[in-house]
Amino acid sequence: MSETPAPATLLFVDDEPGILSALRRLFRPHGYRILIAESGAAGLSILEQEAVDLIISDMRMPEMDGATFLKQVRGRWPNTMRILLTGYADVTSTVAAINEGEIYRYIAKPWDDAEIVNTVRDALERQQLEVENRRLTALTQAQNEELKVLNVNLEQKVAERTAELQQALTFVEQSHGELKKSFLTSVQVFAGLIELRAGQSGSRMAGHGRRVADMARTLAQRLELSDVDVQNVMLAGLLHDIGKLGLSDEILSKSFNTLSAEQRAQVMKHPQIGQNLLMAIDRCKEAAILVRHHHECFDGSGYPDRLAGIAIPLGARILAVVNDYDALQIGTLVQRPLRQEEALAFLIDNRGKRYDPTAVEAFVRLIGETQKSGPVELPLRTMHLKPGMVLTRELAHRDGYLLLAKGSVLTTDIINQLVRLEQAEQHNLTLYTRSEEK
Repeated sequence: MSETPAPATLLFVDDEPGILSALRRLFRPHGYRILIAESGAAGLSILEQEAVDLIISDMRMPEMDGATFLKQVRGRWPNTMRILLTGYADVTSTVAAINEGEIYRYIAKPWDDAEIVNTVRDALERQQLEVENRRLTALTQAQNEELKVLNVNLEQKVAERTAELQQALTFVEQSHGELKKSFLTSVQVFAGLIELRAGQSGSRMAGHGRRVADMARTLAQRLELSDVDVQNVMLAGLLHDIGKLGLSDEILSKSFNTLSAEQRAQVMKHPQIGQNLLMAIDRCKEAAILVRHHHECFDGSGYPDRLAGIAIPLGARILAVVNDYDALQIGTLVQRPLRQEEALAFLIDNRGKRYDPTAVEAFVRLIGETQKSGPVELPLRTMHLKPGMVLTRELAHRDGYLLLAKGSVLTTDIINQLVRLEQAEQHNLTLYTRSEEK
């Protein structure tokens, strides 16, 4: 029978006894061995005497703050997992802890019990995987050294050892698959850094990536993409602006259509830069392709590759719709931030030009279904009209005369007349409607 592994040892460091007591009460039922210290110096003293698997340290402590303490831990006990407790006001110190202490995660106070317990569990699982990965890597390196000393003339021996090395490398790659459990955490850190960069520049981008990711994921599910493709769309939504990190504050603070030609050229490079940054991460290769093409237009007028129609990956067509919908409302695409109904009208008016018509239609329906506060005005084309809908604005002919008054209730006959008018005049109509309440 195999021996039961010893429980993991946790060290909590905080100058507030109440915080230490709360953490100890929270984690004791999970079977961990728990140590506590009321200062960074006391924590270092414990680490000199005890083997510790994971540390949770507060940021604000007298004499030695959490960032300084975790930096020293990283230098002396690099394999110990490090988690930082921080307040919302500690952004600068948190960035220092990420850069200098290479922390696994930071958790805002007050914490959520389930979240912090799950974070510790995931960190310890990752630690075990990294230990196994180092063992396998060392094994691979040792086998590689053996290959170096083999007689180059013994081709058969070299072939045999090479096969063994390949088997070991395959095992390492399989073990890396286990690390995917923590992959999304890393992506969220990247997304947070993009928003932090936006906040420092005074840009309106803060929160943009997270909104785009959420809406794009929902739209991808609505269009029945596979689970893998939905996840790639979400990842690309979170990271689609990562190529803008190197742009100046001046460019980030302006709407795209107000930039000079030279500044637009710089902005138009960001999809390729974003792809190049993400391609180095194996799990992000598919999302990187979506990042590259999220500014392609359905009619082939976009960038960087001027792809058109279904040659553009479906995930990128979804991102184009959702990204511009949010950008129109925050004012990063056009000079004046648009209202929601104006942004939807822009998408509809550009169906078949900038955007995939199928993606636009699904997105407009989605927005209408997910509103929580009463009837919502929606701009619709005639093929989407239904009897019972009510006009929220007058419908005027392009020559200026009134076709339908505000408040008109659509019937099957009226809808058919509008369709015939469009066909006769070869001019699309857009009606602003709401569903009649029953």
